[in-house]
Amino acid sequence: MEQIIIQLISGAIGGNVAGNVLKNLNLGTLGNSLAGIVGGGLGGQLLGMAGLGGGAEGLDLSAIISSVASGGVGGGVLLAVVGMIKKMMAKG
Repeated sequence: MEQIIIQLISGAIGGNVAGNVLKNLNLGTLGNSLAGIVGGGLGGQLLGMAGLGGGAEGLDLSAIISSVASGGVGGGVLLAVVGMIKKMMAKG
């Protein structure tokens, strides 16, 4: 349970960082946070199932780092995808 919470928080942070770096895909603080939370949860679980991180058990340092990394990356990636979709829909 702790890993999921860490992944969700990391996802929110990753979404906001990605939104600030990728200004043209920024969804605002709330949008960045929501996309990041969803992406962090999904990214952490998918990477954990693939054996690439996010699936470590317990609260040792490697498990926490793995959860932070997978959640943050998942949040940033989902924000970028949602931002691109929103941008493409606005053009249409």
